[in-house]
Amino acid sequence: MEKLLQYINALQPDERDLFAGRCGTSVSYLRKAVSLGQTLGPALCVSIELASGGEVRRADLRSDWPLIWPELGTADTRQ
Repeated sequence: MEKLLQYINALQPDERDLFAGRCGTSVSYLRKAVSLGQTLGPALCVSIELASGGEVRRADLRSDWPLIWPELGTADTRQ
């Protein structure tokens, strides 16, 4: 989740809103989820990965990613 926060903070304010919109949520929701350590839903994780161009991966957002997305394999995706 820290990688998501770093990604959001690196964006310009207007880019943050566009990014969150592409994810189907708001910047405030994403910040709150990070600060509370909430587990994001699988669909939102995929949206974040796509909207960030792969800079924030599903595996960065959930520790149980191999159970949800076994097709990603066991390779280390936390580059």
